[in-house]
Amino acid sequence: MPPSAQATTSQDGTRIAFYDYGRDAEAPLLVCVHGYPDNARLWEPVATELSADFQVITYDVRGAGESDHPRARSAYHLDRLEDDFIAVLDAVSPDRPVHLLAHDWGSIQSWHFVTSERLRGRITSFVSISGPSLDHAGFFMRRHRPVRNVIRQLLHSWYIYYFHLPWLPENGWRRGWAHRVFARLERSADGLPSETGERSLGDYMNGLNLYRENVIPRMLRPAERTTDVPVLAVSPEDDVFVSTPLQTDIARWAPNLTVEVVRGGHWMPRNDPGLVARLVREHTRELAR
Repeated sequence: MPPSAQATTSQDGTRIAFYDYGRDAEAPLLVCVHGYPDNARLWEPVATELSADFQVITYDVRGAGESDHPRARSAYHLDRLEDDFIAVLDAVSPDRPVHLLAHDWGSIQSWHFVTSERLRGRITSFVSISGPSLDHAGFFMRRHRPVRNVIRQLLHSWYIYYFHLPWLPENGWRRGWAHRVFARLERSADGLPSETGERSLGDYMNGLNLYRENVIPRMLRPAERTTDVPVLAVSPEDDVFVSTPLQTDIARWAPNLTVEVVRGGHWMPRNDPGLVARLVREHTRELAR
């Protein structure tokens, strides 16, 4: 059973639900950030694996799970997501830095965190699975060679164009046909579909604003965002959404970078929590040497 939800309040008044898997208050803290269209339940198997080594904290990103669901698209700007992360840190670890583990859109926003001056000194390490920085992706699309890698990523990213369409994505989630398509994608590369009831309709609907508020502006006007935080970029080789070069050709912005290309598909935290736990342990163990 997952722990009961606790809550903190972000700068704009949005309530953020978080979950503490801690057994030892002296253990290092690991904060896990989920992607779209998941909620914090995605991390339950990983948190169970790692709770003997870390005080594991998960939280529902705004618009998902038990957190508030703002309706305005602007409420999903990356800076607002950063406010939420800071609110969680202030609630669970105001005086010591944390390790960060993220997946999919959780990784996209976590790249914003680790490259933010506001969070300098508050993040010890970052494990990113299947999620690039939007700013780094903007430069990738402009400058990457060979061009076939850019074309391959554009094909992987078909769903982003679809999510920007008016009305149709919402209608697909409401009527159910989009869920069937999504389940097929989840089963690709031996993936496990999410459990019935794990996600709510709100998880699917609200998260569309993550794409609509952030992707096009960042791709058109990417910023040079760098970090000295030790980063482990994990790329599943059968990821149907994010190509390996997009995730790993980033040493220019993250010089303290380790890359792991692993077997598996996009939803590693659900499909192979033991592998995720091992990668986190190894990455943080290296820092302790």
